[in-house]
Amino acid sequence: MDFMSALRAAWRERDSLLCVGLDPDPARLPPSLAGKPCAIFEFCCAIVDVTADLVCAFKPQIAYFAACRAEDQLEALIEHIHAQHPGIPVILDAKRGDIGSTAGRYAEEAFARYRADAVTVNPYMGRDSVEPYLAWESKGVILLCRTSNPGGADLQGLALGDGEKLYERVARLVSSSWNASGNCALVVGATFPEELARVRALVGDMPLLVPGIGAQGGDIAATVSAGQTKDGLGLILNSSRAILYAGERKYWDGDFATAARQAALDACAAINACRVSPRLSMLKE
Repeated sequence: MDFMSALRAAWRERDSLLCVGLDPDPARLPPSLAGKPCAIFEFCCAIVDVTADLVCAFKPQIAYFAACRAEDQLEALIEHIHAQHPGIPVILDAKRGDIGSTAGRYAEEAFARYRADAVTVNPYMGRDSVEPYLAWESKGVILLCRTSNPGGADLQGLALGDGEKLYERVARLVSSSWNASGNCALVVGATFPEELARVRALVGDMPLLVPGIGAQGGDIAATVSAGQTKDGLGLILNSSRAILYAGERKYWDGDFATAARQAALDACAAINACRVSPRLSMLKE
């Protein structure tokens, strides 16, 4: 199944817009995993297995694995997700940005080596830097547009000669001429709901990957209101640390996965309380 079909199916079958980000920090793993050679894999698998019925996607961040020389554990983790929870798309958060043959190798890394269903890409080197990813038509290409960090405004918020802001130009290009195969999405931070609403107005129903609703403090109600489509879908709302490390205090000497599941349940409930119900929408059609 291609990425977009899998994402739409996950939205509807699980009635969820939540994406769990897998950013394993060795310094924050529970004591029960200390010293184990595959601690990162075991930790992430436990999180995946207790939240799989609650999510529309998983998003491993490649730097957290590569910095620990744990790329083999990342490969094993994605294989585990595909085997044990088929149909849940895996977004490799790599934010790659290069040109020519190098971009082609990065695409091969994401889609052939790691077998990710989608990858995040930096579009600010232009279309030719993105084309090697777009050539994988069944895979998702999720391009940075208006990122959640405060410094994103330094460049993304610049007004061009016609008054259009740079992030708006990216949104317009990606949703039109770059999206010939229908496999593009955009990254827009939850910390800037007004910009999120502007991007939604520009791109129609294109999926938006939205980081920032957890530890970064993005307002869930404002985010959902600004970014959902008319049927209550369209968003991949990522939470990483708030779910992964929910058990640092209460459960660290026991079942850390229990705390992660509860945090995911709470996030889903908060998100769904703000949504247009897709089920009600379908009944009206």
